[in-house]
Amino acid sequence: MTSARICRATIVFLTPLFLASLALTQTPASHQDSHHQDSRIGTLLDTLGRTQTPTMASISPDGKTVAWSVQKGGNYETHLSGVSDSSTDLAIRPSGNGAACSSDAPAWSPDGKSLAYASDCTSDGTRQPQIFVWSRQTGESRQITHVTGTIDDIAWSPNGKQIGFLFVENATRAAGALDAMKPWDGVIGEDGVEVQRVAVASLSGDSVQQITPSDLHVYEFSWAPDSNQLVYVAANPPGENNWWVAQLYTQSISSGAPHAILDTTKISGSLHGLQIAVPRFSPDGRQIAFIGGLMSDQGSTGGDVYLIPSAGGEPKDITPNRAASVAFLHWMSPDLLGLSEHVGGSSHITAINVATGTDDPKINLTLDESIGSGASVMSLSVSRDDKAYAFIRSSYQHAPEVWAGPLANLRQISHLNDSIKPLWGGTEDVQWTNEGFHVQGWLLYPANYDPSKKYPLIVTVHGGPSSAVTPRWPGLGYGGVPFSALGYFVFMPNPRGSFGQGERFTQANIRDFGYGDLRDILAGMDAIEARLPIDKNREGLTGWSYGGFMTMFAVTQTTRFRAAVAGAGISNWKSYYGENSIDQWMIPFFGASVYDDPAIYAKSSAIEYIKKVKTPTLVVVGDRDGECPAPQSFEFWHALRAQGVKTQLVVYPNEGHAFRSPEHRRDVLERALNWFETQMPTN
Repeated sequence: MTSARICRATIVFLTPLFLASLALTQTPASHQDSHHQDSRIGTLLDTLGRTQTPTMASISPDGKTVAWSVQKGGNYETHLSGVSDSSTDLAIRPSGNGAACSSDAPAWSPDGKSLAYASDCTSDGTRQPQIFVWSRQTGESRQITHVTGTIDDIAWSPNGKQIGFLFVENATRAAGALDAMKPWDGVIGEDGVEVQRVAVASLSGDSVQQITPSDLHVYEFSWAPDSNQLVYVAANPPGENNWWVAQLYTQSISSGAPHAILDTTKISGSLHGLQIAVPRFSPDGRQIAFIGGLMSDQGSTGGDVYLIPSAGGEPKDITPNRAASVAFLHWMSPDLLGLSEHVGGSSHITAINVATGTDDPKINLTLDESIGSGASVMSLSVSRDDKAYAFIRSSYQHAPEVWAGPLANLRQISHLNDSIKPLWGGTEDVQWTNEGFHVQGWLLYPANYDPSKKYPLIVTVHGGPSSAVTPRWPGLGYGGVPFSALGYFVFMPNPRGSFGQGERFTQANIRDFGYGDLRDILAGMDAIEARLPIDKNREGLTGWSYGGFMTMFAVTQTTRFRAAVAGAGISNWKSYYGENSIDQWMIPFFGASVYDDPAIYAKSSAIEYIKKVKTPTLVVVGDRDGECPAPQSFEFWHALRAQGVKTQLVVYPNEGHAFRSPEHRRDVLERALNWFETQMPTN
């Protein structure tokens, strides 16, 4: 349950019990409670709101031009910039349309003569996104789809004759568990189920064919080198629930049924019962590389690299015991796979020999920042000769921008945020050991840090648990970084269960939620407190999703924290099992269903230890959250209130697990900042 993720280029221009949401939805945007307002908070929120974030970066096959897109206001823009001279800029949109519409998700044709992109700049005025193709020769764009539904993951066939994409016909919402679930209505799980399929459009614009069957929800796909086959990860609907049991399929474009080549529940070995992602045919089409491991969200990828014959067979782990979590891969030659991976809390770009599993020393770049081209987590856009790259870079000290060129000489292409400087303090990579594990995290110093003074500390726990904190410029939404601007140390640990240390580390909290990972966090706090001027009477805890669970659970296990904010958390794993829309994810982590082993679910439930809580806790959640439903927050808040613990519950209307409304994103951060300021006041 990650709180946020770098999504594929989603071309949906975003324009359980009912009592909690019905009773409390009037509160958030209206600020009906009169809380203390620090003037610094308004300045901070305004600065975060000025950040412009690129959404996609795609380098041309010859490595000379970058197509990139950015959201400005309520619309998206697509630009072309030269790699050697980024001052040359060309806006790409359908001819005859003004700026009051969106163009996004550019993808180069294999020969570099055309650029596909999605745009709602259509002549019919419906604002339904369609795929357009821009010609480098004519400078004009033409519409090649006329569909109704969501379009995602645009990908040219290797021969350049067709364009594939993920498509949900007549969609009413974005596919996936992060977005708001449909309101409960009708026959649950049967009525209104929307299925994401692979569709293929001809360049003539006269046909769009849905290739994959209507009874398989496709999460990711890619083309075979002969342009006649697809490989994809899919499961039976509903799609938001079943990625954790998805299988690997191949299928002919022209004819034939899907061929299941891997079901991880039916194999033995290290991949048994785990998840698969990012499938890619080898250049000769004989085998498929993919990432396998314990992953708690589709789209939040990390694990080992596996190879499997394209006709099916036993998968082979070619990176066993690698002290990293691979997130993205692409073939550079029949013998070489390019990788980007989590290493500790950093991003590492390399390549490995598929026969030996050894790294290529010529490709080696580690960045203390988040990277990604926008196509998938930590994705890279690479030129035909594999010498030039394009991706978006973001860190705690540098706002997101598009960069491109050789890895040894990357150049900044976009200049969207050059005038914005961080209001928070410096960054430190913190490492410690606990119970035989090497653990890593990030520490932000308070703004204008003075070592002669004492400062409060905020601990923020990431979602997942299979995820990792990697330096990233904060947006206007919930997160820990802004607390540094208000004079806090901010500790962001990657405890056991996180990506970045290899699969053994990621799997180390199976059947142990809230125990070993909490001990790792507390040990990290001890290490920081031993050498820095931290006021131990002013330590707070927060997190979203799994971090929200950890917040709820931790305050039942320790009184070390003087205040807490639990975002979209889980208070009772037993009731959660029957309330959420994604119950399939729980089996790999708990080892059995709640009906077969209720004790293991009770063991990690905050509600079982609720009488121990003394910590004032703010609880926030979206009313249509399918990953961590609102009743979980309601149950926790109700219990605290019954115990006389200071608490407040805020439910945000029409929000899912990831908040979309700018007003709600601002409000939830503002409330959290104020909660800690008022509950942990300066002496």
